[in-house]
Amino acid sequence: MAANGNGRVSTTNGDTGRNGLAKIQTQKSANGVCHDDSTTPVKAQTIDELHSLQKKKSAPTTPINPMQGSFAAVSEEERRKQQLQSISASLASLTRETGPKVVKGDPARPTSEPARVVAHHVSPTITASDSALKFTHVLYNLSPAELYEQAIKYEKGSFITSSGALATLSGAKTGRSPKDKRVVRDETTEDDLWWGKGSPNIEMDEHTFLVNRERAVDYLNSLDKVFVNDQFLNWDPENRIKVRIVSARAYHSLFMHNMCIRPTPQELENFGTPDFTIYNAGQFPCNRYTHYMTSSTSIDLNLARREMVILGTQYAGEMKKGLFSVMHYLMPKRQILSLHSGCNMGKDGDVALFFGLSGTGKTTLSTDHNRYLIGDDEHCWSDNGVSNIEGGCYAKCIDLSREKEPDIWNAIKFGTVLENVVFDEHTREVDYSDKSVTENTRAAYPIEYIPNAKIPCVASHPKNVILLACDAFGVLPPVSKLTLAQTMYHFISGYTALVAGTEEGIKEPQATFSACFGAAFIMLHPTKYAAMLAAKMQNHGATGWLVNTGWSGGSYGSGSRIKLAYTRKIIDAIHSGSLLKANYKKTEVFGLEIPTEVEGVPSEILEPSNTWSDKKAYNETLLKLAGLFKNNFEGFVAHKIGKDDKLTDEILAAGPIF
Repeated sequence: MAANGNGRVSTTNGDTGRNGLAKIQTQKSANGVCHDDSTTPVKAQTIDELHSLQKKKSAPTTPINPMQGSFAAVSEEERRKQQLQSISASLASLTRETGPKVVKGDPARPTSEPARVVAHHVSPTITASDSALKFTHVLYNLSPAELYEQAIKYEKGSFITSSGALATLSGAKTGRSPKDKRVVRDETTEDDLWWGKGSPNIEMDEHTFLVNRERAVDYLNSLDKVFVNDQFLNWDPENRIKVRIVSARAYHSLFMHNMCIRPTPQELENFGTPDFTIYNAGQFPCNRYTHYMTSSTSIDLNLARREMVILGTQYAGEMKKGLFSVMHYLMPKRQILSLHSGCNMGKDGDVALFFGLSGTGKTTLSTDHNRYLIGDDEHCWSDNGVSNIEGGCYAKCIDLSREKEPDIWNAIKFGTVLENVVFDEHTREVDYSDKSVTENTRAAYPIEYIPNAKIPCVASHPKNVILLACDAFGVLPPVSKLTLAQTMYHFISGYTALVAGTEEGIKEPQATFSACFGAAFIMLHPTKYAAMLAAKMQNHGATGWLVNTGWSGGSYGSGSRIKLAYTRKIIDAIHSGSLLKANYKKTEVFGLEIPTEVEGVPSEILEPSNTWSDKKAYNETLLKLAGLFKNNFEGFVAHKIGKDDKLTDEILAAGPIF
């Protein structure tokens, strides 16, 4: 082969190289340069130029709708300036009344763009401070890929697992700290909120909140960079809430990116001022000598200021549940019921709500491949129907397996946050059975990672309200149809029974009551939520059901757990409407209506007394549980609902009578 005239490599027929192969020769082109021009050369003179070509600018911003938002009718430059001013205002110190100089971008990455530096000023009372002399870089609504980079580079304990999920550590706290949660008691909340015995709302005053807020803001302003998420709560567009989360960790930013509703580019352009702001300074402790503080951890809610401060805990669940508490206050103000429940919808549009404490099967039963998932944990019920509050799911991971929970297993991929899990140091494969860090291992992922999730996460009014109880005493029927008053009674009670740990050597079931199936998060008195639930059920013709997923034929230790297959048949019969057409009979003591038959379920287990060989033991256990219900409910008796005592009396009459 003859050499070509363009300087390309060629072989010649005349000369022979080693091993009999043709010699390879080159010929220079006219300009004296020999190169491989089979592809176009890179248009870069330096390695930095080459790297700059690797990333292109994000797509142009969406068209501006002049009818939307306070930022809409301004130029792109002005809108960005207003956005930074809003963030600076969020970070403003109350004593200095000034926000830091903020600039978008990672301080570790030089940018060719001129920095947009903005500060918020309101007639400062103190004119000089170190924080006013520095820049705070704002990492604003970063993508999961960008947050992965930040976490892996700067946060110890962050790793990419074999499935692509980001493994993180939450520090010393691996769960919520309910005893360290405080709510400001002022003229806004004095009469509205539930205070006193049994209430989750532990009070603090305005001054103490401001002390903690100043501590959190000063800590965040001392950092070179902070993460800012502007997102939404509630898929109902008429009643959604704008939230801003300011945090110091990429882990927290990615967690909230997954758990809140993610705005579109246009929604972000027109975001404006948030309705609620979280200051997460969890890496920094509160001052234990501050009034109302009982430890170095404090989670503080100020409903008048629409702010939440987190100090002394890096557990991300505090943000999720803190916002849920806020929704439990804001939504009832709009006559919207906030609910700690799962929700799914059938192919024909029938909607069901699932209430239940840990271990009752709420997640398992509300996740049904034959039905659309609206949400797994937090919902609102308005005049428009049901809507999910969140944009993601927060699933328990302990002992997770592909066989038992395939949807959750498959959702643990790129973008998902894995909290406190243990993995192989070489393969990065997670061992979900390992409790070395904590038993409360979790995965946070966007709801669209679930294949049968309905997007947007809204549905019509519920047809069925299912209250789940894992009764380890073994005396509640597998299913019973509830009157409206009974639904309210059992909703307020929020009962389940769990078995004590084997380390104590106790085999006696332990009754657990959590008002509205979420006492730790409710803000108003439980009877207010119950009255709203009853009104909505009555207006929309919903039926209440009590389903026992616990024991039959005896208490824990002598009886056996009701088979999941039977419970699924019961739930299917509720969804289809066939259970409404069944024949019913009433039980003693609790006065529950139980069906005489359910397709696919042995009729003898539907009446609990039939399954106990020792009838005397059954009656004693039944009365014992009834007594526990009665004792628990005494805390709610004094609270009257409505204009007279009629509603309260009806609810009391719906409880056990013995």
